[in-house]
Amino acid sequence: MPEKFAFRMNLNPGQAAEYKRRHDEIWPELAALLREAGVSDYSIWLDEETHHLFAILTRTDGHTMDTLPTNEIVRRWWDHMADIMETLPDNEPVQVPLRKMFHLE
Repeated sequence: MPEKFAFRMNLNPGQAAEYKRRHDEIWPELAALLREAGVSDYSIWLDEETHHLFAILTRTDGHTMDTLPTNEIVRRWWDHMADIMETLPDNEPVQVPLRKMFHLE
């Protein structure tokens, strides 16, 4: 059964327009890779007061999201985004998993 997965990231202040522009032009090979890994219905929301990015996606049973950090396309995307958001030393975005507290269908 597919599951929802949510996490938070941190955008550098003043970078909202650039972040949106880069995602409006997401690389086709990255989008294809995410789909192949079992990711769908992926959206990212911005809290303009805190600069937190809230991401939520659906992932299939048997997804391979855990292998994405080793993929060259993902690594290049992280490098591309590192100047506008909080990252770890290897440019992986700092991600804080979120716990579901409520859901209404």
